[in-house]
Amino acid sequence: MRSSGIKLRIIMALVMAGIALLSYYSKTQENPLTGEKQQVGMSPEEEVAMGLQSAPQMAGEYGGLYPSNELQQTVKAVGNRIVKTFEQSIAARGVQDPYRFDFHLLRDAETINAFALPGGQIFITYGLLSKLKSQDQLAGVLWHEVGHVIHRHSAQQMAKSEFYQGLAGAATAASGSYGGAQIANYVAQIKMMKFGRDDELQSDDFGVRYMIDAGFDPTAMIEVMEILAESGGGMNRDEFMSTHPSPANRVEKIKEHIAKYSH
Repeated sequence: MRSSGIKLRIIMALVMAGIALLSYYSKTQENPLTGEKQQVGMSPEEEVAMGLQSAPQMAGEYGGLYPSNELQQTVKAVGNRIVKTFEQSIAARGVQDPYRFDFHLLRDAETINAFALPGGQIFITYGLLSKLKSQDQLAGVLWHEVGHVIHRHSAQQMAKSEFYQGLAGAATAASGSYGGAQIANYVAQIKMMKFGRDDELQSDDFGVRYMIDAGFDPTAMIEVMEILAESGGGMNRDEFMSTHPSPANRVEKIKEHIAKYSH
């Protein structure tokens, strides 16, 4: 009887894993802006709607918007220059941008952060802005976040998360134990962290390329890495349990990108 129970759990696990796999690859789409084949479970229009709906709540978590119209407009001006350059480049290929970009400065003066919601809502904290010394550095930060939107990283992460949750559930069914569930969830988490680091490096590549096209100094991105290192544990902090590559690793990659895209 015990062996039949084990066999049943294995069969259930295989079925669950198969369903997760089929569901994941059924979400394959071609990114309309980059041509990449990606597993994404929503349309660009749904990404825009999600971002707009989430933006007020996300701003609230950082104390709301910074109360200076002048600084807000500075952030928006640099961001809009970025978007205009990108949209001109894709228009030359007959492609239209489906996203609605907007740039916001958050009140939080302690947190050093910038992030993008699906669909084009992009935020930078006053804590980070106050450490930047030039518009080129600001452009580097915002270009990186625009890259996350263009490459659909948030939507891609959602699809991957659902997939790995499905595999973790299959592993739990096979093991029949809470300990097995813990291990499975841990492995799923580590896999997602690796994808997160890859996304960061891809956005750095995007940022360098279009900074050069827009007339910004791409070496400012290296200066931003130095600022992040000063506030986040040093240039060589461990990458293993982090969604971001170490600043030292990113600096080396950025230098490679600058050499690749400079004419």
